[in-house]
Amino acid sequence: MNDLTRRNALRLAAAGLAMPWVTKAQAQERKITLAAYTGMFEDLYKKTVVEPFMKANPSIKVNYVGMPTSAQNLGTLRAQKASPQVDVCIMDVTVAKAGANESLYKTVTTEQLPVMKQLTPSALIEGAPGPAVTFDMIVLMYAPQKFQDAPTSWKELWNAKHKNRIAIDAPPNLLGLGLTLIANKMAGGGDYRQSVAKGIELLGDLAPLVQTWEPKPDCYAAVTNGAVDLSIGYNARTQISSKQTPDRIAAVIPEQGSVAQINTINLVNGSSQTEAALQFMSYALSQEAQSTFTEAAYYSPTNPNASISADARQRTAATPEKIAKMIDVDWIAVAKIRDAITEQWRRNVISRS
Repeated sequence: MNDLTRRNALRLAAAGLAMPWVTKAQAQERKITLAAYTGMFEDLYKKTVVEPFMKANPSIKVNYVGMPTSAQNLGTLRAQKASPQVDVCIMDVTVAKAGANESLYKTVTTEQLPVMKQLTPSALIEGAPGPAVTFDMIVLMYAPQKFQDAPTSWKELWNAKHKNRIAIDAPPNLLGLGLTLIANKMAGGGDYRQSVAKGIELLGDLAPLVQTWEPKPDCYAAVTNGAVDLSIGYNARTQISSKQTPDRIAAVIPEQGSVAQINTINLVNGSSQTEAALQFMSYALSQEAQSTFTEAAYYSPTNPNASISADARQRTAATPEKIAKMIDVDWIAVAKIRDAITEQWRRNVISRS
């Protein structure tokens, strides 16, 4: 055998030895699909959580699928129930509970996710399939250039001078559900778990002033681009928009108080990559991920070990003065009456527009 033939034989042998190694590496590559909010949330979550996770875990690829609302996220899971394409989902706790009732998730435990032991007690919600991954609250959004002084009361929504300059996200969106609970308290209603009739009646009086019950693309854009002067939204998203365009949009927590919004992170029942999905969930709840996401997006962390700057914390819903204004709400109980409230809106609120 001459030198050339010997070299060719060695190359072929080396290639043959390499082939099983390449195949094994490819087999070890895992891909999970995360379904969560689109827009600003998606951009910032990819940057601060998804991409760092993949860098630290190069054998796992995370495919992010953006969902405009939790309700649409749930609809996708329902459609895929026989053959799930999503492994992990982030959605509002009331919608997550509805999915849990349909066995769309696997309930996770502290044995599967030891990081759950680090979370604040309120992040572990009885009846929810997964732990809370972010805390937020509902705020009154307004266009600063249209107000000499910032509004201080939810009653500003009922001010006739704002006719056709108001946008409200109606139920089943949680913003509309939250406003229902706030209005019920304003109207002197009792236990919302028994009845929200007084709140619905008050919202019916608001209806003629509302320009749209389904802002497109969303209520934040409606205020920012000048289409409306008042709306309701989530604190974190409003803070992001306000930091970018402080003269166009701002947030206030009215004197009557507000309600919390909770997003849970959930393991989809039937996931083909349960181990990788749990690995991602563990990272999402970690001190590192909770810190970087809060700094960028102003959602309150559910892991109290997260290191947050004073500026970012002031913009979250977790400051003492904001917490003091919170109206106590059992969102798992609200999940049970969500459809009934939505139907009351259709019959007695939207119909009066």
